[in-house]
Amino acid sequence: MPTTRAVIRIAVLSAVAVLVLAGAAAALDVGQKAPEFSLNGVDGKPVKLSELTAKGPVVIYTFIAAFTPT
Repeated sequence: MPTTRAVIRIAVLSAVAVLVLAGAAAALDVGQKAPEFSLNGVDGKPVKLSELTAKGPVVIYTFIAAFTPT
């Protein structure tokens, strides 16, 4: 069982990581290309944005709070 000190340390490091990653992301202007990234598909294999855009336009939609309790 982790100690209170370990839990606090993990929480602080997680918060710092979130702030660093959020600071690195910048909004795109209309017409700008999205940066290259890849995510795992439903089959668990990585899918690159460039592979999808080679086939045609891509719409990315997020469910920001779809799976969080309200």
